[in-house]
Amino acid sequence: MSRRLVNVTLDNLDDLPRRCRRCVFWELDPVSGERAQQAGDPGLEKEAWISATLLEWGSCGKICYVDGVPAGFVLYAPPLYVPRSVAFPTSPVSADAVLLMTAHIISEFSGGGLARMLIQGVAKDLTRRGVRAIEAFGDLKWEQPGCMLPAEYLLAVGFKTVRPHLRFPRLRLELKTAASWREDVEVALERLLGSMSPERALRPV
Repeated sequence: MSRRLVNVTLDNLDDLPRRCRRCVFWELDPVSGERAQQAGDPGLEKEAWISATLLEWGSCGKICYVDGVPAGFVLYAPPLYVPRSVAFPTSPVSADAVLLMTAHIISEFSGGGLARMLIQGVAKDLTRRGVRAIEAFGDLKWEQPGCMLPAEYLLAVGFKTVRPHLRFPRLRLELKTAASWREDVEVALERLLGSMSPERALRPV
């Protein structure tokens, strides 16, 4: 079984799960996002966001392939590039952190260590670029897969609450901690990313 981790680019954007490829929850502010869903082209908006972020900031996501099939992905960016981030009651994201927007492992590939591979790739990338931490908005009332990550799982994999809230706490993971994750933390991370909605494996590349 061959595995490879690559940066998200305009060339491989279509390898994201179909639901995620057209989702602009994080990429647009709430008003613009709703407008795009109702009357615009969210897929085109997603492409424009990826293009602008790559040009201005650099790598903002990773895709993991197993035997040429896209098996999982993660998206991240500084809060300046994530309009939705300011809509949360626990914003803003710390100036020294990058926001973990969303992540997903295709159900067929869960439990194979891909989550570890993805997050270690992100940590390595951000550490090289001088970023100190990853932050995320968790959902304490998470019930079903969506754009938000469940707060309890973020806490289980080492994130610490930096601003509490009854629904959307802001959590933080120091990158020096990510570099020394224990095996049990990696197992918890697998469960987190594998808990997102089932998607059939997409086309090979």
